[in-house]
Amino acid sequence: MPTPLKADEVLRGRYKITRIIGQGGMGSIYLADDLRLEGRQCALKEVEHDRSLSTALLKQARDQFLREATVLARLDHPNLPKVSDFFSVGGRDYLVMDFVPGKDLRALMNEARQKGEFLAERDVLNWASQLADALTYLHSQNPPIVHRDIKPSNLKLTPSGLLKLVDFGLVKILASDEVTITILQGRGTALYTPLEQYGGDTGHTDVRSDVYAFGATLYHLLTNHSPVEARELFLSPTSLTPIRQINPNISQRTERAIQWAMNLHPDERPQDVETFRRALLGDWDPVTRPRAPLPAPTLADLVSSPIDRMLIWVTGGLLLFSLAITLMR
Repeated sequence: MPTPLKADEVLRGRYKITRIIGQGGMGSIYLADDLRLEGRQCALKEVEHDRSLSTALLKQARDQFLREATVLARLDHPNLPKVSDFFSVGGRDYLVMDFVPGKDLRALMNEARQKGEFLAERDVLNWASQLADALTYLHSQNPPIVHRDIKPSNLKLTPSGLLKLVDFGLVKILASDEVTITILQGRGTALYTPLEQYGGDTGHTDVRSDVYAFGATLYHLLTNHSPVEARELFLSPTSLTPIRQINPNISQRTERAIQWAMNLHPDERPQDVETFRRALLGDWDPVTRPRAPLPAPTLADLVSSPIDRMLIWVTGGLLLFSLAITLMR
């Protein structure tokens, strides 16, 4: 792991390091003061490339970083932090983004769990709608941008209630003429990573990979239980406990939509975020309109165990027997 910068160090004569707010295998994320714009705080994402790379490969990696940073700097969406600058110092590259105040959803989930509670479904679906807005925007770029590291800790809730998808560490531009263009080589966080992403940066990930991570993130937020890793699901398809077995207050529609998103094969998931949003929310606007009613449960939904089914058969038989006795009198 690269040696982190120290507090009060100044980069590029402009960004004064305050403290580390995140760490990874290829660098840290720092909170910094912008000395040019008084009172502005920003987040600096640091990337130190593998020192064992040849000179040619190192140049290629840094060229990729610059191309990627240029693309990210053009993005403008309320649910994404604005990338305002990028530069290199020594062997390290830096991406400068807006600092997003507030707690991440992982912290909020842990607070609820410590109280013996679940996050409210309506709150989680409100955040899901905002996340869907951000991902639809990223996926609609030309070429599409796939985030590839959606997880509760990368979703921050500002004091005003605005959700921000942060950390572009594994973002990928789906350029048709290149196998991969990635800021950081990596596979995302295993709990939320689809099976196709386990091979590393092989070019097989697409927007449906974000759909899987989106679903796995919602599973975690609604149950306080980590989702089963895709590798384990592949070996044991029944190892993922259904959401409503853990949190019975969750609606059937929410459970079904998340199960759909977490299918192992990309072809069996919603093919884009908007399709997943419609399955998850129907025609319900989580901010302004009451939720559309769920479809009436079927007998199979109401009767799930063999004992329940046996009791129904016995009760039905007794009723028929009583009716027959009555008619014979």
